[in-house]
Amino acid sequence: MSKKNLPTKRATILVAVDFSSHSRKALLYAAQLASDLKRPLQILHVVHDPGESPGYYANKKAKKQLQRLEERASEMFDEFLVHTIHKNSSITPLKKAKQILVSGLPVTRILEIEKKLQPYMLVMGSQGKTKLAHLMLGSKAEQVVQLSTGPITIIK
Repeated sequence: MSKKNLPTKRATILVAVDFSSHSRKALLYAAQLASDLKRPLQILHVVHDPGESPGYYANKKAKKQLQRLEERASEMFDEFLVHTIHKNSSITPLKKAKQILVSGLPVTRILEIEKKLQPYMLVMGSQGKTKLAHLMLGSKAEQVVQLSTGPITIIK
């Protein structure tokens, strides 16, 4: 690819996933966008320490087995991508995507990675809660939109 087709700044499409159906839709949108614009795709997952089980993600396949947070999150990330690629194998950027796995508070880490990479666009999924629940609870997507300095697409 020539530099004319792929500028050095804001070249990549970055998508943040949490392994939900909403983030799968966001991933597919981002992958198709990356394909259409001939840009690389980077997929980000932030490992967040759940309060009810600090330091661990439950392994549903092995009953009552706990794994270190990063180890299980990495496995879940791989499973999520393998399943998504298998069902959408015609979208080339999915197969070539770079995975980014970091730990921390999701909103903070998403914004840090966005600032570092300066992507062409950040894509995130959202549940699209009702206005009342949205006002009371807020959402990670809403916080990222409010605090980000770059272009963002939210997929419901």
